[in-house]
This record gives sequence, structure tokens and C-alpha cells, in this order.
Amino acid sequence: MERSQFFSSQAGRTITVPRQTRSRFGIGEVVRHRLFGFRGVVFDVDPVFANSEEWYQAIPEDMRPSREQPFYHLLAENDESSYVAYVSQGNLVCDSEGGPVDHPTVPELFEQFKDGRYRMRRSLTH
Repeated sequence: MERSQFFSSQAGRTITVPRQTRSRFGIGEVVRHRLFGFRGVVFDVDPVFANSEEWYQAIPEDMRPSREQPFYHLLAENDESSYVAYVSQGNLVCDSEGGPVDHPTVPELFEQFKDGRYRMRRSLTH
């Protein structure tokens, strides 16, 4: 399998990744955490785990996801607050609620919500 590398500022190191990966969710899609139930909108995708080792080790071993899968950056919300989450593909499902996410950063990154997903602001796309 061909591999490539990129520097992750979050991890503070170079990450080696497969040249091609298959992500289940795309930018602007609304998802739900399958265990904890919080919702979020995807604003970035890492092809494999690209966060710090401390972050990874803080996950209880019996719940720790494989590093070799896409990880999603989410503008997330639960009943108490809004926050940014970093979640493995295996822990996400499509959101059946279908409504918008009430996160204060959503208007900075996305233009509109239509048909269950957001469209990224044109000024942020390339």
C-alpha cells in the first residue's frame, strides 16, 4: 500500500497515512456519536488518527479506537454546551434528527443548511 506523510500541528509530529482512504462522512454532514449521543457537524477529516499521544492514551483502553481509520473534527453540541470534538469514524453514525447544529462557530464556517447538511463558505474552499 502506498503511503504519504503530513505534519499534524495537533499531534506535533509527522503522520504517515495511506495514499487513499475512504471516509464515510463529508465536510458539512451532521453526525451523532454512537455511544455518547452528542451531535456535530464535520468541519475537517484526518485520514488516520492525527492528534497527540496523550489524547489517545486518555481514552480508556477498552474503548480506544483503532488509529488506522478516519477521524473527524466536529463542531459538537449536547444538552449542556457546544464544543469541538475529535471522533473516530467507528464511533459516528448519520444523525437521524436531521436538523441544524446549534454551535456558535457554524456561521463562521458554513453558509447554509439544506437537505440535512451544511455547505462550507465559498471563501474557505479551494
